[in-house]
Amino acid sequence: MSGKLTFEGYQTEGFHDELFNNRGQPRPGAQVLVDFIDSLPEGKLRERQGAIERALHRMGITFAVYGDESGTEKIFPFDIVPRIVEAFEWNHIAAGLKQRIRALNLFIDDIYNEQDVLKDQIIPIELVTAAASFRRQCIGLRPPKGVWCHITGTDLIRHKDGAVYVLEDNLRCPSGVSYVLQNRLLMKRSFPLAFAESNVRPVFDYPIKLYETLVQLAPEHVNNPQVVVLTPGIYNSAYYEHSFLAQQMGVELVEGRDLVVKDGFVYMRTTDGFQRVDVIYRRIDDDFIDPTAFRKDSMLGVPGLMNAYRSGRVALANAPGTGIADDKVIYAYVPDFIRYYLDEEPILPNVPTYICAREEDRKYVLANLDKLVVKAANEAGGYGMLVGPHATPEERAEFAHKVQEDPRNYIAQPTLSLSRVPTLVDDHFEGRHVDLRPYILYGKDVWVLPGGLTRVALRKGSLVVNSSQGGGSKDTWVLADVPEQVVDSEAERPI
Repeated sequence: MSGKLTFEGYQTEGFHDELFNNRGQPRPGAQVLVDFIDSLPEGKLRERQGAIERALHRMGITFAVYGDESGTEKIFPFDIVPRIVEAFEWNHIAAGLKQRIRALNLFIDDIYNEQDVLKDQIIPIELVTAAASFRRQCIGLRPPKGVWCHITGTDLIRHKDGAVYVLEDNLRCPSGVSYVLQNRLLMKRSFPLAFAESNVRPVFDYPIKLYETLVQLAPEHVNNPQVVVLTPGIYNSAYYEHSFLAQQMGVELVEGRDLVVKDGFVYMRTTDGFQRVDVIYRRIDDDFIDPTAFRKDSMLGVPGLMNAYRSGRVALANAPGTGIADDKVIYAYVPDFIRYYLDEEPILPNVPTYICAREEDRKYVLANLDKLVVKAANEAGGYGMLVGPHATPEERAEFAHKVQEDPRNYIAQPTLSLSRVPTLVDDHFEGRHVDLRPYILYGKDVWVLPGGLTRVALRKGSLVVNSSQGGGSKDTWVLADVPEQVVDSEAERPI
């Protein structure tokens, strides 16, 4: 390709664009970046894009292409044009996320203990008990410090009206934060001057904050807690992240076979013998963490782990049972939980949601499949979903049958016009739809990582941002209110 890359002629095409307003002018916070890219010599931006892609390969940031018998792995696709979030807007988003996670934590604690939310009929009991992620084994649990959801990834979208909406909550084993940290490292080296002049808030301290959150969970009277990251193993799609976070925190990465429960405590096998473990950041779903409590056929977990957890001799993050809040039917009630538990109005709204278990909602959904997005309550990764306007009549008929057969398992939402960000396509920029997954840590207080993972639908016109469905990622620049003097260990040299 030849020719100088600039934003001249870039079209927002009626969508909300994160860098340009509807008149085609850069938004205030994006001016420095736009001027910088426009000033680059011919071929320079593509050269830097290529350098970042090669660096991603060297760093091993790849994912498996499912269904490819050759076992091909690809880098997690990355686009060099970042998303920008201005300070005043981020302050609003962060406040809404903190409010939401506090309410969800209270809901989870209530649902496994007093169940006041059911007694007061805020949510129908059958919707909770029929959830695939409801764990009866967790009834009566009291996690350390009363916190269930220590690490959360909440997916946000912006509609064409400019408002930010919560799309879904991810409280079981939310992934993707390693891409945030590595994307930032590469972008700072590629755009050091534009990054500094834009006054972007740092993200490099996430592993420190994560470690602090985990240490706080340790049983009392343990002076130097032993923290480990529990992974399903090298064949898990997020294994890179498990190993990366363990390395960044300076803790051991273990598999279930490395741990054993003896005399009510959890120990790690080492070359020097057994070493007690106090806190486990588990990246294994509930069903597999302990074959004596959940799935008996699990080869990934640790027999007896739940008994050690119940007795307070080891801490787990996130607590077992938190997946109840990931259910997309439960999601529809979170604004009600905020009002019920906090006596506050939601700061961040939900996307309007139809619950197919309700007869009136179900009738509307079945009559309007061509206009709606229909989702299975417990699927992720872009699977189990119908985008009605883009589906064939046969696909809509198939989903109608699924909804009628198992209405509790489906919700529907209007098709929203996700905001876009300019994306490098061959020799020019085109708008591509994005969402945003910020990461929230709940320890002594609630802390939100400035920014998060911006996922981008790289296929033209697509609204599905998941990597398994052809999506990629962008760096997310949250601008500071005032210049922040931060000592960063990463050199800001060009790649």
